[in-house]
Amino acid sequence: MLSFILIILAASIFTGIVNRVRSLVSGRKGPGLFQPIRDVVRLFRKGSVYSDTCSWIFKLAPSVSMATVLMAMLVIPFARTKGVLSFEGDFVFFAYVLALGKFFSIIASWDTGNSFEGMGASREALYSTLAEPAFFILIGSFAMLTGYTSFYDIFRTLHFGSYISYLLGLLATFVLITLAMIENSRMPVDDPRTHLELTMIHEVMILDNSGFDLGLILSTSYLKFALYGALIANFFIDIMPWYIAIPSFFGIQFLVAIAVGIWESFTARFRMSHNPQFIFILSSVSLLIFFGVMLVLHMFN
Repeated sequence: MLSFILIILAASIFTGIVNRVRSLVSGRKGPGLFQPIRDVVRLFRKGSVYSDTCSWIFKLAPSVSMATVLMAMLVIPFARTKGVLSFEGDFVFFAYVLALGKFFSIIASWDTGNSFEGMGASREALYSTLAEPAFFILIGSFAMLTGYTSFYDIFRTLHFGSYISYLLGLLATFVLITLAMIENSRMPVDDPRTHLELTMIHEVMILDNSGFDLGLILSTSYLKFALYGALIANFFIDIMPWYIAIPSFFGIQFLVAIAVGIWESFTARFRMSHNPQFIFILSSVSLLIFFGVMLVLHMFN
């Protein structure tokens, strides 16, 4: 339960740090750190407007997306503490419960009958499919290294003690940060600030959402960022006592948010045709981690 609470606290400020970093890099003061949360609270106070062409799927999808992220948070451990749910193969549950939320978001956008939203949904489905192998190769490699298939046992057993292991940790951090940006439709794959339907991906999918439902969608995105930040933090705080692990957890979340903000500030959005190539690079990096694990295990001898 401790990890669940810490992820919610980190999510309340993660996107604010990203936006503040982008503002400072561009020479602007920018909004406050808690402005994204204020926006969500404002939306929660409003009612939702539904089109006559929408069915119950459109109304249910935001709640399902939020529920799937909360379920994924339950399997994330914290240092020496298990997640609320911990079992063999829970990283598979983590990946596919998030995929369930993505599935409902996609079919909800189709439910509106808007051709632009259907176009954005097809792109998001493609990018999620291309990113999935990178996650499984990454976590599967560490499962092979430690001999366990649950997040808690993998992070508890994983220790960095050589140059190769430190390199593997850095590569894993890069993969998870990039996966978080793809899953949240951020630069360089997507630009949340654009309002040109032909180039929008996630934003065009939620054009018909409003009020409380839109607040749920934004909250889900904030939690996803902190969720991947928690996975990164667990690589480095597994053997720390709780009174050191908690500040380290927030410190790593802070560094990840700064890295995302700087990356978005100095990276232009890719052309649509280049996005699949970029996402495939993640699978290549994950394969490097896989071969690094084989070197650590002396499997080439």
